[in-house]
Amino acid sequence: MNQSAERCLEIQVEKLVFGGDGLARIGSQVVLAPFLLPGEQARVQVKAGRGGTLRGWPVEILVTSPERVAPGCDYFTRCGGCHYQHARYEYQLRQKEQILRETFVRLARLQLPGEMEIVSGPQWSYRNRTQFHMEGGRVGFRAVDSHTLCPIERCPISSPRINEALRALNRMARSRRFPPFVEQVEIFTNEEQLQLNVVRSRHPVARWFFHWCEQEIPGMTGALDYPVNGDLFRVSPHSFFQVNRFLLQKMQELVSGSLSGESAVDLYAGVGFFTLPLARRFRHVTAVESGRSAVGDLAENARRSGSNVQVMQSTAADYLRGLDRPPDVIVADPPRAGLQKAVTAELLRLKPRQIILVSCDAATLARDVAKLCGGGYHIVRATLIDLFPQTYHMETVLALQNMQ
Repeated sequence: MNQSAERCLEIQVEKLVFGGDGLARIGSQVVLAPFLLPGEQARVQVKAGRGGTLRGWPVEILVTSPERVAPGCDYFTRCGGCHYQHARYEYQLRQKEQILRETFVRLARLQLPGEMEIVSGPQWSYRNRTQFHMEGGRVGFRAVDSHTLCPIERCPISSPRINEALRALNRMARSRRFPPFVEQVEIFTNEEQLQLNVVRSRHPVARWFFHWCEQEIPGMTGALDYPVNGDLFRVSPHSFFQVNRFLLQKMQELVSGSLSGESAVDLYAGVGFFTLPLARRFRHVTAVESGRSAVGDLAENARRSGSNVQVMQSTAADYLRGLDRPPDVIVADPPRAGLQKAVTAELLRLKPRQIILVSCDAATLARDVAKLCGGGYHIVRATLIDLFPQTYHMETVLALQNMQ
């Protein structure tokens, strides 16, 4: 972040907001500043932000919250990847629940159920997939509020195998052989094999770079097999898979564990992470996915499991338009942008008995649920899954029942 602020102010933080910032007010002026906690008083450098707010950077903490702890990473406040390492982990969870509830009240005018289950796991070494940037012989992440590279030697929220790969990438990046077209790579692992994907690069020398990586980073492979709860998921380099290696089985159980019936549809099915558990609880399961890479993995994973799954390569909206009667249950795990308007409209036309929504964005989830509840649905269960400890990100599973 550019710290050349025009003035310095003293603030007292009221609350945390989605995005990781602490919110304070000076008269009618809103100030947003990172790395502060509710109740803390601080001196901050400020400059104009978006929407008429002021953007602050902490210079000195005058009154410290009892919830503050020493961060577990040397790069915290410089690297832009984590936002909450300065807070006790139990406090992080309570803050995320409060932010989720406030988001629903503010955007959807809905109160989430009084009892909300919060699911968490180990707060460090949890990531099985991490993206790194390369620049000038260095490897790291983007700095806070900046495109500047923050070089790193270790990432404590990434798994041990990813950190092994990071050490190798740092050695390689310092070599004169390192190709300048490789600016960003993604590493995915099951803690035995490693999968490397060069992000947004179609350079013809990429194949040579992969061969070099195979020599320098043991265990490199193409499609990777990831075991979860008795199933083996093939995941190709361009296919999505959940990132918290400690909560995969629990996440499946939260989505499908209480369901059963004749028919279920899994929208945005990816490689079949929720599809295969659903197939053990329903006689007929249809998995809908539009991405070519994911569809190939999905079909292979369904074949391996020998399950009663029909794979459909289609957008969610197009598939739903072709239905004249609803399944018993629809599970939807859309991308961060949420459900398309056409998908919401089709869900309200079909009115399945139950809808399970999985979301990594509280704002788009609140928007979609407001529309569904306006069409006759009611939230019967809300679960916050902390897939991303030390960050402001959260995963939410909502069960909606058709009340009409």
